[in-house]
Amino acid sequence: MTSQTLNVPGPDQICRAPKVLLHDHLDGGLRPGTIVELALSQGYEALPETEPDKLGIWFREAADSGSLERYLETFAHTCAVMQTRDALFRVAAECAEDLAEDGVVYAEVRYAPEQHLTAGLSLEEVVEAVNEGFREGERRARANGHRIRVGALLTAMRHAARALEIAELANRYRDLGVVGFDIAGAEAGYPPTRHLDAFEYLKRENNHFTIHAGEAFGLPSIWQALQWCGADRLGHGVRIIDDIEVADDGTVTLGRLASYVRDKRIPLELCPTSNLQTGAAASYAEHPIGLLRKLHFRVTVNTDNRLMSGTSMSREFERLTETFGYTLDDMQWFTVNAMKSAFIPFDERLAMINDVVKPGYAELKSEWLFRQTAVTSASSSLAG
Repeated sequence: MTSQTLNVPGPDQICRAPKVLLHDHLDGGLRPGTIVELALSQGYEALPETEPDKLGIWFREAADSGSLERYLETFAHTCAVMQTRDALFRVAAECAEDLAEDGVVYAEVRYAPEQHLTAGLSLEEVVEAVNEGFREGERRARANGHRIRVGALLTAMRHAARALEIAELANRYRDLGVVGFDIAGAEAGYPPTRHLDAFEYLKRENNHFTIHAGEAFGLPSIWQALQWCGADRLGHGVRIIDDIEVADDGTVTLGRLASYVRDKRIPLELCPTSNLQTGAAASYAEHPIGLLRKLHFRVTVNTDNRLMSGTSMSREFERLTETFGYTLDDMQWFTVNAMKSAFIPFDERLAMINDVVKPGYAELKSEWLFRQTAVTSASSSLAG
């Protein structure tokens, strides 16, 4: 058995490895039990199941069904129970706890404030409730022996007309727990250029933003997000593979857009399991992440919607490790990529990489080194 083989992490090591998450939706990661309890307390009677285990299965099956209507219905249920300050606080706190339990040390979690106003909350009250929830979740995580820092990304819905308003909101709370801005929703028919006023405002304010692009609509969506809107990162961006040609002899040719994305080190927020659900890839083995990693794009690994995909950061890395044989070195590469691409100040990113991420992986890698020494010593003793 080679050291390279021993360096392939098992589930326990993957869970303990420090991980960084850039693309995770707050309304896509609720605990099923929390949904049931919030629905009961709020008098919401439209849940398809009222037993937590069955409800969790329903969410995953609906997301896997191939029906856009059923997929969108899943978010209707989660958003329905996230309309009060207490509910938002609870969901955010549990989100931070769950991520920390999974070994995530830094996360940027996104949500659309405009989707949480039906019970009378203002946009500001929504943001403050979520921020307070994240801080509470961080405190609970520390009490349980875990460390995590969570920043919020405020999302505007691309089919609506509130992008500038949400961008201004993100800017007002940028030093109070909000680290950036995003737009989300159906790409087809709703190009990011519809919201140029929001992006121009954020650039004038020297603020950060990512854009959902290149998930379903393809290269034009990526091109607009970068060259018209000026996105710092691409939410998904998986369709950049359409601008890469692989010849029969294995020769790879990058188109102009793919070359630009790689040359400029533009981060790709890839979400493998979610991408399979939306048809961006037919299997993990066929997912573009394999080639994009070989070509040294700025690839990051993410969860998207943990509830709907039945996933976590550890599960994403388990599937990638099983498929591509990724080692702890590969995991560290993905994680450092993500931390480099985070929307917090440079010195704080550098400290996370040098003081948390690299030492964490060094400790894990030392485990198989000592294990190999023990195996060698045992073999020598038997031979003697």
